[in-house]
Amino acid sequence: MQNELTPETKKRAIMMASVAALILIASGVAAFVISGNREVAITSSSVSAPLIALAPAAGGRLNAVYVNPGDLLVADEAVALVGTEVVKAKVAGLVVAVNDTVGASVAPDESVVTMIDPTQLRVVGKIDENKGLAQIRVGDPVTFTVDAYGGKQFKGVVDQIAPTANQSSVVFDISNQRQVQQFNVEARFDTTAYPFLRNGMSARMYVYTR
Repeated sequence: MQNELTPETKKRAIMMASVAALILIASGVAAFVISGNREVAITSSSVSAPLIALAPAAGGRLNAVYVNPGDLLVADEAVALVGTEVVKAKVAGLVVAVNDTVGASVAPDESVVTMIDPTQLRVVGKIDENKGLAQIRVGDPVTFTVDAYGGKQFKGVVDQIAPTANQSSVVFDISNQRQVQQFNVEARFDTTAYPFLRNGMSARMYVYTR
């Protein structure tokens, strides 16, 4: 004769069944959210930030350079000496290029050091105008992968859609003999959550339109 379940055992069984049900419901909701949105793939993408040129206000001889590519700068840090003018970083950031030809003449506003602000990193993709551009809106959720990290997925949100086409990136549609313009789509992400993502990394972006 089988023993009856104790009240404690029954309670535990009910709790386990409830947890299992909640997991199934949550999975169903997640699947609904993803399947309810249209995915627009932008395979030609990269991680990038706007370049910041550090240049002298007046021209002169490049007398010294104090930084190297890869250096992290703080705001107001000296990066070069042109004539008697000390060129400084206006914001904190990362040095990506340096004109280290000491002794060369530098024109007014000619960059001697180029840097980026890592907090401004975005995923920037180029999309053909006839491949889903019209469906994309600012605020749409985004997932993206980076070639350097295989299939690992990162999350972001559409931050900006270029108002004009990339004139240097015209493609040709063989089916109707028409030129197809490409537009930039930018997605922001939490740079503190992904500090290992670097400027210039190749990526693939997936926008979930509503």
